[in-house]
Amino acid sequence: MTLQPSTSVQRLVLTVAVLASFIAFLDGTVINVALPAITREVGGGISTQQWVVDAYLITLGAIILLAGSLSDAFGRKRVLFWGLVGFLVASLLCAVAPSAAFLIGARALQGVAGALLVPSSLALILSTFSGAAQARAIGSWTAWTSTAFIAGPLIGGLLVDLASWRLVFAINVLPIAVTLVLLARLPADRPADAGARVDVLGAVLGVVGLGLPVFALIEQPNFGWASPVIFVPAIVGVVSFVAFILHERRPPQPMMPLSLFHVRNFSVGNVATTFFYGALSIGSFVLAVFLQQVGGYSATLAGLALLPVTIFSILLSTLFGRLAGVHGPRLFMCVGPLVSAAGFFLMLRISDEVNYWSEVFPGVVVFGLGLTITVAPLTSAILGAIDSSRAGIASAVNNAVSRVAGLVAIAALSFVVGSTLDLAGLHRAVIATGVLMVIAGVVSGLGIVNGAKPARVQAAGPA
Repeated sequence: MTLQPSTSVQRLVLTVAVLASFIAFLDGTVINVALPAITREVGGGISTQQWVVDAYLITLGAIILLAGSLSDAFGRKRVLFWGLVGFLVASLLCAVAPSAAFLIGARALQGVAGALLVPSSLALILSTFSGAAQARAIGSWTAWTSTAFIAGPLIGGLLVDLASWRLVFAINVLPIAVTLVLLARLPADRPADAGARVDVLGAVLGVVGLGLPVFALIEQPNFGWASPVIFVPAIVGVVSFVAFILHERRPPQPMMPLSLFHVRNFSVGNVATTFFYGALSIGSFVLAVFLQQVGGYSATLAGLALLPVTIFSILLSTLFGRLAGVHGPRLFMCVGPLVSAAGFFLMLRISDEVNYWSEVFPGVVVFGLGLTITVAPLTSAILGAIDSSRAGIASAVNNAVSRVAGLVAIAALSFVVGSTLDLAGLHRAVIATGVLMVIAGVVSGLGIVNGAKPARVQAAGPA
């Protein structure tokens, strides 16, 4: 169903979509500044910190493809409801976690629920808006949801310093309750497709293929690659992922239709997403932890350090989404990552003094501008290239790519910074972040096509 712009239903859809996605994205980043406080209370070192982040990202990235298929087959509203309820329960479990192992398990459950939220919310927008109104709606969605990546450290820092890290999770109760009330006001889903079914084997292979290699990356500094604790999961995971790709060519309703990648802007955009969001995960994680553990910043100040990025995103994301809708996304997807990279390269000026205004702030401002230029056009280019009937799975694939890129980047972080994060490690991480962003800009400049029309992609059949 496509409505004219600015109807009450469209406004309600956009509000629900923003709230649902914001909740999922926020919990992926709000945790960063709480990590030192968490490990002080429940124990553990850098490996525990990595697992608290990656347990969420592993299940989010692995389940999100299945969630996209469920959204297309059984209805966006229904999937959103169960995602919100599951996220509420998992958040409360995180808030009362008595140990690191319990918290990591609860974070994994949070990721499962979060996976149900994002593709359904974007699919709601794509099926309700069209044309220029769709570009503006995606820009608005991007403006608010992308702030979660940056507002998370600020909110988390305030809660950690003023109360307890446990409130980082307990605070989810209020926005989830509001979203559930608004969701109930949306029109009912269309009837489920006849013969709709879940690609169970694909889901299992995807989870194993993603989860085990990441486990190996996180734990290899502790055991070494020669240990069977590491190389067995790594081999099983890689084999499972290959089997997942091969399997997805066969079922009539695959979890990830490989034919989606025949569409140029979709495939190129997802390659750019891999590099850009991998870089974003490294940069935000390392900076938040470094400012506290080395710079001596409080959790609140570490969160405030990235406030300029939030301001840019809120003020300008809708503008860049609209401009990309008029002029095409290619220029913005090329220039934005390059500007973001320049911001991180400026952070090479950070010294042992960690002076915010002279060493951190300039890079944060430039990075924030580049991020804002990039995100809405990137989302529009990828999802605008696919017919709205496949909006759920297209959104799920793109979000899976970004989350998996982030979790692999965090899991591999020890290769860049070593076992402890010091000034030299920060500089190496900043360089790695900038290089990945440059690659994203180059890929977009060479591969994205302006004016691409939505392609109707079949869910079945070989790719």
